[in-house]
Amino acid sequence: MTEKLFTKNFTLLVLGQVTSLFGNFILKLALSMYVLEVTGSATIFAGILSIATIPTILLSPFGGILSDRANRRNIMVALDALSGLSVLCAALFLSERNALTVISVLLVILSILGAFETPNVQACIPTMLTGDNIMKGNAVVNQVASISYLIAPIIGSILYSMVGLKPVMYASIICFFVTALFECFIKLNYERLDNNQNIFAMIKQDFSSSMQFIFKEQSDIVKMLLLASISRFFVMGITVVGLPYIVRTILDLNAKYYGVAESALAVATIIGSIAAGILTGKLKTHKLSFVLSALGIFIIPAGIAFLFPSNKIIVYIINVVSFCGMQIAVSIFSIFAVSLIQQRTPNHLIGKVMAYTSTITLCIQPIGQIIYGFLFDGFSEQIYFVLIPTGIIVCAIGLLATGFFRNMEKAQSEVSM
Repeated sequence: MTEKLFTKNFTLLVLGQVTSLFGNFILKLALSMYVLEVTGSATIFAGILSIATIPTILLSPFGGILSDRANRRNIMVALDALSGLSVLCAALFLSERNALTVISVLLVILSILGAFETPNVQACIPTMLTGDNIMKGNAVVNQVASISYLIAPIIGSILYSMVGLKPVMYASIICFFVTALFECFIKLNYERLDNNQNIFAMIKQDFSSSMQFIFKEQSDIVKMLLLASISRFFVMGITVVGLPYIVRTILDLNAKYYGVAESALAVATIIGSIAAGILTGKLKTHKLSFVLSALGIFIIPAGIAFLFPSNKIIVYIINVVSFCGMQIAVSIFSIFAVSLIQQRTPNHLIGKVMAYTSTITLCIQPIGQIIYGFLFDGFSEQIYFVLIPTGIIVCAIGLLATGFFRNMEKAQSEVSM
């Protein structure tokens, strides 16, 4: 008998993600627009955002430990309620004189709460679902995030233009509290761990046991994390830095063209998530190497377009199509990679392992953006020297990983026998 995907627990989790992500996106868009209006400096807001990501990177491992030690449902409820209260306090104290300070503190607080929430949500999925439904569940959550990312900025910008910052903040507060309400009705099995150790000994033990698991007992998880991180390194460098640079600076097209390209990427992410759900049970593990190679193959035409004299609109279209293909491929690969890690990790370690996944991804993305920033500046007259070699390297990594994925599939089949 085929197990149901949208169980009561999973449906409530998805509904909570919809309201939570929507509240987050409209809030951060409104805050960014307000700071830009007040200061006239994108650098100031970029600096605030950069500082705000530091707590997430540093605290995510501790979020994983908490997720494995406490009731995950209660953690989600508490974190979303605290997010709502934090935004409420910020809205009440916000004034023209202290705006930058209040917004900075708010973003740091939300970053701290996010460090505990992300691994906890990821850890909940394999406890709610089993087998292939884990991949389908991850695909659904990814779709929800992508759709929210596509729609929320549009609604948020309209709301901000019509009513200003504080009403948008109050709307996000409602979203956080509605999320907490949905999560109150989730029922998860929870067994309290007997523990007489002090908190430092407990953290040391949990960290040691999780490292033992991923480096010795399940070393394939480390390799999968590295492959997922490598793919994110190239994709984030190419898309976040390369796309706006190519559209605005190299092709000298206006902001409307860049907006269309960003929307196309958001749609591509949704398509990739849907494709991952459809391919669940059909795409064998060893074929993930071809998905990773496809990511590189899609990058190459974007570089080739600059080799020959052509109308810049044609070059623009080729690049947008190439970047969308790359986004679809990385979405499929990421969903399958995270799902395979979840399936191989026992419940008492899943929070910590998901936290490591989140931390590594957060660390690798800015590195990719910085490196590709230098590369695009250095080869502004020969963009193909950046894009074509990147595509070849990613494609080669995918092909070299074929043996690893075949061995992983073989190990999976032996366990299931």
